[in-house]
Amino acid sequence: MLITAWIIVILLFIIGMIGAVYPIFPGAIAIYASFFVYGWMVSFEPFGAWFWVIQSTIFVALIIADYAVGALGVKKFGGNKASVIGSTIGLILGPFVIPVAGLIIGPFLGAVIGEIIVGTETKQALRAGLGALIGLLSSVVVKLVLQTLMIVIFFIWVL
Repeated sequence: MLITAWIIVILLFIIGMIGAVYPIFPGAIAIYASFFVYGWMVSFEPFGAWFWVIQSTIFVALIIADYAVGALGVKKFGGNKASVIGSTIGLILGPFVIPVAGLIIGPFLGAVIGEIIVGTETKQALRAGLGALIGLLSSVVVKLVLQTLMIVIFFIWVL
């Protein structure tokens, strides 16, 4: 049972880290779920109140940062709500329409199309698209750092 628990926990960690880069996978949720898997299959004993406070705070910060950092990138480059919505749609659809490259091209095109739909000049729409791309890359870095921190804290508490 212990080996099975660790295999599932590690698989959830891997899915979580993939999810930081590839939004189709449930990044932070998979990592957070791994704590419950470990608790149910091994023991909740190592996890005290501080563990849950710290992990839950990081989890909530990840959810907020995922949206806020991307939106901030768009806003910093002069984009508006249409480009934020467009980049989000592009982030979701991009990987399906253009595998691998769609992850980068999708948010850029989504932001540009969103801006053009509301009547923004092409030059400014491209600038908003660049902001969406920078926001996406910044968001990925933030997620990788915070999710790694969640995993490290888990190992510190358990080992």
